[in-house]
Amino acid sequence: MNDIIAAQRRYFNSGATRNTDFRRRMLARLEEAVRRHEAELLAALKTDLNKTVFEGYETELALVLSELGEARRGLDRWSRPRRVPTPLSQFPSRGFVYPEPYGTALIMSPWNYPVQLTLCPLAAAMAAGCTAVVKPSAYAPAASAALARLLGETFSRHYIAVVEGGREENAALLDQKFDYIFFTGSPQVGRTVMTAAARHLTPVTLELGGKSPVIVAPDADLDLTAKRLVWGKFLNAGQTCVAPDHVWVRPEQRDALVERMGRYIGRFYGPAPLEGEDLPRIVNRKHYDRLCALLSSGRTALGGQTDPDRLRIAPTVLVDVSEDEPVMGEEIFGPILPVLTYDDLDGLLSHLQERPSPLALYLFTRSRETERRVLGALRFGGGCVNDAVVHLAVSGLPFGGVGESGMGAYHGKAGFDTFTHCKSVLRRGRLDFPLRYPPCDDRKIGLLKKLMR
Repeated sequence: MNDIIAAQRRYFNSGATRNTDFRRRMLARLEEAVRRHEAELLAALKTDLNKTVFEGYETELALVLSELGEARRGLDRWSRPRRVPTPLSQFPSRGFVYPEPYGTALIMSPWNYPVQLTLCPLAAAMAAGCTAVVKPSAYAPAASAALARLLGETFSRHYIAVVEGGREENAALLDQKFDYIFFTGSPQVGRTVMTAAARHLTPVTLELGGKSPVIVAPDADLDLTAKRLVWGKFLNAGQTCVAPDHVWVRPEQRDALVERMGRYIGRFYGPAPLEGEDLPRIVNRKHYDRLCALLSSGRTALGGQTDPDRLRIAPTVLVDVSEDEPVMGEEIFGPILPVLTYDDLDGLLSHLQERPSPLALYLFTRSRETERRVLGALRFGGGCVNDAVVHLAVSGLPFGGVGESGMGAYHGKAGFDTFTHCKSVLRRGRLDFPLRYPPCDDRKIGLLKKLMR
């Protein structure tokens, strides 16, 4: 690892990655490689998580290709030096902001969307002009191997390198000095990453998670709400950092919403979801056992069936859940959706203000006034009004958390900015005024105050 990072630092210092034509060619080369390895990547996702070809392409490869295209199109505009106004006190002068890459970056990705959450931040780092060491998750071994082959065939290790392995390799990488660290994963591991980065004063982006709530307003279209919640929650068996974690709905609407969700679960996954071949699986036995233990919370209104041999859990909806039960004590990260009730929207908003800021929030309403009240009252990373999850597919929307759900953002220009340092430069003319030089008197102080207004 020392040799890899030293080689990358030498290559970065050569200036090769700063040329925008080079960056554009490398982004195009990565795009071509993703298309060339499409079948292999989709097969790896099937092996690791039992994702269908459609779901694998829709939620992973399509987003990667979109990010790569957006980066290539925006690169010239994003990387151009920007002139800023200067005050009269500095006349004559010109101010400039020069975007420049941080240097050698470490990208640590998770297992739940192993292709997307590796290659999207990598595209941002490449667009910014960084070299990068990529560390995929060992919990998705087929995808990790496929990514190592793809990137190893496409780039030299002094530019982009892949390190496979588990905790030992993670720890060894975090002992190294990088210029930037980009981590996606759990808050617990995020704290470890941030502690390691602090030893070298390395800036970090942490993409974490949390209990992302859904608020169903009384005027919501319940049928549309049910359809979009079922899609967003049970995508990848609920193993999505921005998946709806739990739902808040008025008591008189709860049963109607649950009934409609049951209808859409049947439509999407069949009358017996565990009998189908295409239901995504839980990533490993540890997470499967943890999720099965959460099924004891509240009362099972829909689903609840389990398949221990294939590590699958049917899409499940719980009701009569209290907030002191286990399912409400942690991020669920699985196909279990508690539905809770509230009586007063203002009371609910006050309650949610006391909770940790989630990565996502979803509101279903037809009222712009309700939308303004909710969005103005609550802190969260990002979200949707009248939909779920799909905000992360829009490159123009920065994606990231706030507070315990993370720090920093990426996607589109936000990703370029994440891996970029803005270097400020003031260029002065030769004309010189004696105002700033000693000795000082009342006349100079008066003139300075006027100039600085």
